[in-house]
Amino acid sequence: MNPNVKRLFGLALVIMVCFCCTTAPFRTYAALPNQLRLFEGQQKQLALVMPVHAQATVDRPDILQVNGHDRPSLRLSPQQPISLQSKQSGQAKLRLKIFGGIPFKTLKVNVVPDLRVIPGGQTIGVKVKSAGILVVGHHLVRVGVDKKTSPGEDAGVQLGDLIVSMDGTRLNDVTKVSDIVRRAGENKKPIDLIIRRGQTEVKTKLNPAYDDEDKTWRLGLYIRDSAAGVGTLTFYAPDQGVYGALGHVITDMDTQTPIVVGQGEIVQSNVTSISKSQNGEPGEKRAHFLKESRVLGNIERNTPFGIFGKMKANPEHSLYKEAIPVAFNEEVQEGPAEMLTVVNGQQIERYKIEIVHVTRQSSAATKGMVIRVTDPRLLQKTGGIVQGMSGSPIIQNGKLIGAVTHVFVNDPSSGYGCFIEWMLQDAGIVLTPSKSTQGKAS
Repeated sequence: MNPNVKRLFGLALVIMVCFCCTTAPFRTYAALPNQLRLFEGQQKQLALVMPVHAQATVDRPDILQVNGHDRPSLRLSPQQPISLQSKQSGQAKLRLKIFGGIPFKTLKVNVVPDLRVIPGGQTIGVKVKSAGILVVGHHLVRVGVDKKTSPGEDAGVQLGDLIVSMDGTRLNDVTKVSDIVRRAGENKKPIDLIIRRGQTEVKTKLNPAYDDEDKTWRLGLYIRDSAAGVGTLTFYAPDQGVYGALGHVITDMDTQTPIVVGQGEIVQSNVTSISKSQNGEPGEKRAHFLKESRVLGNIERNTPFGIFGKMKANPEHSLYKEAIPVAFNEEVQEGPAEMLTVVNGQQIERYKIEIVHVTRQSSAATKGMVIRVTDPRLLQKTGGIVQGMSGSPIIQNGKLIGAVTHVFVNDPSSGYGCFIEWMLQDAGIVLTPSKSTQGKAS
């Protein structure tokens, strides 16, 4: 073939490919994922219109229907929208072919059991005791006229360590410590310590020192066994009897170490005032625990996505009496949404926000979206997001999509939110197909 003809042919082919890439069918095809997740009974319109006559084949029509038909194979007409309807939990494959047999697209569809939860928004009081004694500082003990020492530091105990045992006694209360230290000091014996340091268990021996000033035996450590504060309830799942709140981990205020929960509870709380946020200075909710307030639930876990535990009933003042659907991460869109929170007393209110950025996450990670408060009422009352709003549920298109987690210090009208999927996962609710149908798809 003449070289000039070959070049012209190649150029024409490149132009044709480039033209095809700009067409609407190609762009929608490229944007369509290879996998899709649906809840039972959910209908999904695919952003894909076949340019020619095509054939759709489903290997599990008992799980997935196409355009309202439960047949395993269906002919699609040009420009006909493709609608999927999930029937039951399980996995199915949708294969699209054009021109009678040329593979065009294969889509794996995971259908999970329907899940609905009740959005929160209530301000809650949080009381938590650590699963041991938390070390928050070293203390120098005067053991002579000109001599001071810290037995804890000498024994290699570090800030943020969790002392779980002393001389074989499991610790869950600081009141147990003084007697153990006194006995060891009087008997001139070191104390055997078992320490949890991150994910590692450390053993060491500590020799108490006698404080000449206070006339008592000391560890040379500042220790703490509990923490308290306020936050916001995100959701209550009535079918599972669990809740999620805060949207971020609880850390010790001195060491910034995540608190390992031994026991804890959430209670009713009342917002008394608001310290408004300003650029460079986040505000906060001022609230107090109600006297003789009833316990709403226990605290079983403290994770990067908040606190989780058991709850028996939907708390008072809820805006929702019935559960609503939740959204998968991939359903969250940039655009308008609303958050539920309390700024006075116990009354939950809806406030308009804008989701300005969504990070597509395939595994659990914080900071899934950037949000901005647009509601003039909230901006007037609080200046935007304040401390204590963390955990405030975010609603979009009638679904619970996530929770407020952090405020931008230099722009308090904006902050981060996490996806509800990761909070549900840490609450023990896993969004996967049921085992009865999970392994049957070919």
